[in-house]
Amino acid sequence: MPETSCRPRIAVTLGDPRGIGPEVTQAALADPQLSGAADFVVLGPEPASLNSPLQLPKAAEYHVTGTWSASGEREAGEHSALAIERAISMALAGDVDGLVTAPIAKTALRAAGYDFPGHTEFLRDRCGVADVTMVMAAEETVMGGPLRIALLTVHVPLRSVPALLDVDLVVRRSTIAVHALRDWWGIARPRLALAGVNPHASEQGLFGDEEERVLAPALERLAAVGEAEIVGIFPADTVFRKCLEGVVDLVVVPYHDVGLAVLKTLAGDTGVNVTAGLPFPRTSPDHGTAFDIAGRGLADPSSMRAAVAQCIRFCRRGR
Repeated sequence: MPETSCRPRIAVTLGDPRGIGPEVTQAALADPQLSGAADFVVLGPEPASLNSPLQLPKAAEYHVTGTWSASGEREAGEHSALAIERAISMALAGDVDGLVTAPIAKTALRAAGYDFPGHTEFLRDRCGVADVTMVMAAEETVMGGPLRIALLTVHVPLRSVPALLDVDLVVRRSTIAVHALRDWWGIARPRLALAGVNPHASEQGLFGDEEERVLAPALERLAAVGEAEIVGIFPADTVFRKCLEGVVDLVVVPYHDVGLAVLKTLAGDTGVNVTAGLPFPRTSPDHGTAFDIAGRGLADPSSMRAAVAQCIRFCRRGR
């Protein structure tokens, strides 16, 4: 669907109120290019109404130095979770077209009684979808770009990754990412490459068998469906250049850090986290709460700006 000039309606959650979420949100939405391109509802300790003048709480009102008590941690988690719950309800009801989330603290979420390792799993369960794929993307990088990475596993210990990888998982999460590239990015037939699990993509079985046992048959199934062009399986130490040089549109990676270390090095200020597979676009900056600098005027809002801009583009394509 072609992008339109309609002003989308976007919910923005402030994240953990002790962190930099409120201040980077305020800075991002003060950007005239963004504020003039969409209508926003800000959800947090002091939510603003849709289309009302933007009144964000100052980060300093919520940032407390020193050690937080267990109740303070729980309260911060409750603020974070309630904002997310409200934003999801609005998106599912059609009151907003998309969602941008500022960073949360996973420990605070757990203290508040929410057994989710992060936004991704929270959104998946509350939206009632079978699965989602985390796609980390930067449309500009220091090497030119763009760089887009889909994660097969996310917030799990590294030692658990080999047991979690199977053909169905690779096919399912790669397909979800392909649909996002088609529907949100507007790439009609995306080109995919898979990063190997082992050094040198196992060197024909010398260093492991996941490439031959899991990735190769998964690629055969993906190729048979025909929704994407499957370029192949490549060593993780070289595959990302194929995206940066425009050979592929997406690199599918087996675990969290093998992809995010590259993206955050090459696009730390413009990286965006996209949850593919939801019934609406959701984006977020690629950084955390940064409690150590919150309220000090040091936080860089570039990634939050990029997340808002990306959500606006996605929403326009879907209208």
